[in-house]
Amino acid sequence: MFDIAYLDIPPLTGAGGTVRLPGSKSISNRVLLLAALSHGNTTVHDVLASDDTAVMLTALEQLGCTVQKNGDTVTINGLAGQLRTKKASLFMGNAGTAMRPLTAALAVLGGEFELSGVARMHERPIGDLVDALRQLGCGIDYLGTPGFPPLRLYPAVLQLNTPIRVRGDVSSQFLTALLMALPLVAQQDVCIEVVGELISRPYIEITLNLLARFGIRIKREGWQHFTIPKGSQYQSPGHIHVEGDASSASYFIALGAIADCHSGKNGIEIKGVGSESIQGDIRFVEAAQMMGAQISSTPNSLHISRGAWPLKAIDLDCNHIPDAAMTLAVMALYAEGTTVLRNIASWRVKETDRIAAMACELRKLGATVEEGDNYLKITPPATPMAWKTAPIHTYDDHRVAMCFSLAAFNPARLPIRILEPQCVAKTFPEYFETLFATAEAKTSQIPVICIDGPTASGKGTLAAQVAHQLGYHYLDSGSLYRLSALAATRAGVGLDDAAGVACIARSLHISFRGDQIYLAQENVSEAIRTEEAGVAASKVSIHAEVRLALLALQHSFRSLPGLVADGRDMGSVVFPDAPLKIYLTASVHHRAERRHKQLISKGNSATLQNIQQNLEARDARDMSRQTAPLRPADNAMLLDNSDLSIEKSVRQVLDWWQGTRPF
Repeated sequence: MFDIAYLDIPPLTGAGGTVRLPGSKSISNRVLLLAALSHGNTTVHDVLASDDTAVMLTALEQLGCTVQKNGDTVTINGLAGQLRTKKASLFMGNAGTAMRPLTAALAVLGGEFELSGVARMHERPIGDLVDALRQLGCGIDYLGTPGFPPLRLYPAVLQLNTPIRVRGDVSSQFLTALLMALPLVAQQDVCIEVVGELISRPYIEITLNLLARFGIRIKREGWQHFTIPKGSQYQSPGHIHVEGDASSASYFIALGAIADCHSGKNGIEIKGVGSESIQGDIRFVEAAQMMGAQISSTPNSLHISRGAWPLKAIDLDCNHIPDAAMTLAVMALYAEGTTVLRNIASWRVKETDRIAAMACELRKLGATVEEGDNYLKITPPATPMAWKTAPIHTYDDHRVAMCFSLAAFNPARLPIRILEPQCVAKTFPEYFETLFATAEAKTSQIPVICIDGPTASGKGTLAAQVAHQLGYHYLDSGSLYRLSALAATRAGVGLDDAAGVACIARSLHISFRGDQIYLAQENVSEAIRTEEAGVAASKVSIHAEVRLALLALQHSFRSLPGLVADGRDMGSVVFPDAPLKIYLTASVHHRAERRHKQLISKGNSATLQNIQQNLEARDARDMSRQTAPLRPADNAMLLDNSDLSIEKSVRQVLDWWQGTRPF
């Protein structure tokens, strides 16, 4: 997951490959709570690992559940409908799928609880659910603004003789919360009446389907009357699997509809959700097909490719796909004509006011947008030249971030900046990694920052931190020469044997795992960081054959979303088209002191004088070699960090980088 201030996505040109979806958030949190309320142990497979499910699991543990986690499998020892903990303060973050059903369940079970969340959660309405629970006699107080969290719950005497009325036109989560809570107290038939039109009906269908899996058969008359039968009691199904998230599938369905297929890839295949999905958002497939996508399906997979182009504008009632419909708003940028999305009033009370948010960000890109209480009308930019680029504000809303990543396919070939991309952790922590694994871009448009400089100038530390700040890949090119020298020595090849070392270099099996470097399956991170390894690397790096052998390997690191490469010829030879080249240096005395401290901290013996002499000799060797001598690349920015902290050096590089961007 990207934990950075912003993520720049370069212009994307095509896509293809296979996507394995994370588990559905809606199903995951429902199943986790139902398992907690049931008799017996429940093993839940393919649980979504996200902020929202983490909030739910933490709350369940606070309430006395035994929770065992093993990867994406969670085993819960149920409470059998009885509270083990009767007093607690629960933090719900911004997880509506945790806040609403837990409020209802705890209110009917009794006990003293406080439920709160982040600031946005305290702006999301819960008054209609509270009103319905108070009809039962539940004890609930508002601790802030009436109608909104935080809440205080306290024991009260329940009255189940009359139907419970709840509004259905604000959020379907209120009805879901009641349907999940009332089986806990169904000493008699309990009736729910929905007031007004029930929005987001597919989410109620998910709830009813899952309740049946846990032994609760709800009687339904249309969408206005629901009855929980007398004697209802939760029973664990033993094992239950969470299907892939259909809302998350919408981004890759759109990707397949928008992007050309390159590199011989035949469209986008999505695994984990298909024609037998219980999620209403699977009907996004129908909307995408209306816009021109070619889609085929199996019970557990989808295959998408571009059909009509440009896409076709549509006028659609989106009540049946409330979350996935947001993706249609960005697809509309690639359609001919004006797309109208109707019956989307529920967007106003989600993680942010999604109607206002989508309208604002779409306009930034050059679209003409009309915004109503429950609709959006989107007309795309008139020509490719009318497209604009801008930093996309995500409002801490995962769906806004994921939707607008698709704008990187714009015909003007403009990059897109996503602010606070880590918000995708709410439902799809690995979203951007998954996108970049399937999307394609022209190599020349994948950005590279080159940081060259002499030994011990600090370029490795600087490059690694800049890469981390930008969410880019990192290439320590010096390690490739160290690895070549190590492998050659182990193979009995002399370091002065240019052809022999080059042959070794071409056959290297290298992998980078975090800050660890592996040669085949051996972790050689420490072995190649000694002073002797550095000297050996300098000796093999003078061979033109070795440098040529490693060139293709270095080029392969240039992948989405971008690369920060450090070395001695990154800007001058390997990536001469890099938009930012930096030559980092420091006085030989400062560099010797740094290397001395580094070696001493690792328990290696060394003298400052010998280190300085070795650095001077290596500088002379690197600067005088015939092939790719150490020198500042053309147009390189010079940065002397003799008296600069690493923080100030990183800030300087990021400031220079910002100067190359169009935002």
